Amino acid sequence: MKDKILHILRRENGFVSGQALCERLGVSRTAVWKYINVLKKEGYEIESVTRKGYRLLRSPDLLTEEAVREYLTEDEWPGRIVCFPSVDSTNEEAKRKAVLGERDGTLFVADNQTAGKGRRGRVWSSPEGKDIFCTILLRPEIPPDRASMLTLVAALSAAAAAETHSGELCQIKWPNDVILHDRKICGILTEMGLEMDEISYVVIGVGFNINRESFPEELAGTATSIYGETGRQTVRAAFLADFIREFSERYRTFLQVQDLEPFKEEYERRLVNIGREVRIIRRGQEIIRRAEGINEKGELLVRSETGEIECICSGEVSVRGLYGYV
Repeated sequence: MKDKILHILRRENGFVSGQALCERLGVSRTAVWKYINVLKKEGYEIESVTRKGYRLLRSPDLLTEEAVREYLTEDEWPGRIVCFPSVDSTNEEAKRKAVLGERDGTLFVADNQTAGKGRRGRVWSSPEGKDIFCTILLRPEIPPDRASMLTLVAALSAAAAAETHSGELCQIKWPNDVILHDRKICGILTEMGLEMDEISYVVIGVGFNINRESFPEELAGTATSIYGETGRQTVRAAFLADFIREFSERYRTFLQVQDLEPFKEEYERRLVNIGREVRIIRRGQEIIRRAEGINEKGELLVRSETGEIECICSGEVSVRGLYGYV
């Protein structure tokens, strides 16, 4: 009930009378008063004025199901949203629940991770109350060799959401880092569980640097946040809702075609590496190639000095800029 009250207060300009809330929700004035007090205890600043009613002045920056649902319709994300104050890793939690039968389309969200991880076994810094750590659990009926393409679908969705909230061009460093002003604001880790030769589940973990003001010394040169680049605080629940909305739309398209052809133009438009020489690091060996784009499988297309085009698979290499991160 309190999320319905929030929904009404957010969308009204000015006061909403207690009587109006009672009539719209089918509850008593006492019930409305109790839910308003619960919201106040959770950090919502709600003004109460006799004969005027209630007005929402300010919302806390919470990552709860109620907060996220405020910005989503049921059609935009019918799946469950499970939120934790803290968890070891949203990917690990999603995998545990997947094995126990958790349904397709469940979103796991944490305010803090104690053992967050990134691609290729790297640690993902996960402070409390500043950023977004989430994992989408999916059970797609696709061949296992196509699951990695979902990383690029998620990267596009993350870049679109970040651009909406930052007001700045957000790019992608192939295959899965979202870039703002040549530094990383988002990373993605996709993992898969198999039964025989079929996908049992796919988990897509996404970490967003949102309101963080500083980074550990070893990350300061390559990582940034939306706040760090714009100086503006972002409502994390609103950002997460926008990411989910962007992902849901692209995911439906992906399931229909089961490749990245519909997204190729959009991805290449955001690809920070395109047209640049990049260092490709494979099993300790480095080669220099010119990035040309991606193919329908999501592989990076690179050109050698002789003009030959080679397809680079994300699972086997790291790609860096010639003189730095991008």
